[in-house]
Amino acid sequence: MILEPGLLSIIQYAAIGVGIANVCLLLGLFYIYWNSYRDMKSEFTIGLLFFTLVLLVQNVAATVFLVLLNFTVGGGGELEEAIEHLLELFSINLIQFVALSILFKITY
Repeated sequence: MILEPGLLSIIQYAAIGVGIANVCLLLGLFYIYWNSYRDMKSEFTIGLLFFTLVLLVQNVAATVFLVLLNFTVGGGGELEEAIEHLLELFSINLIQFVALSILFKITY
């Protein structure tokens, strides 16, 4: 799939923005679950903390990848291959954002 350079930049910046929003939602969820764990000392809450932590690490890594991809200069097959998957990364980030927003609304 070939995208115009301008559209590619918009998608990349949108993906970075959604990734940052996901990290913020996950930090909020972690804070809420941590406070719940301190009050209840429940194994279920520990599971929620680990779940949130794993998603947080994944989202930080994906967002850092997108930021580094933005600052990568030059061409090459590896860069073109990474750019090919930019739309997929954006879609995954957007779907995660919707799911995390629902979870945050239910939790808070």
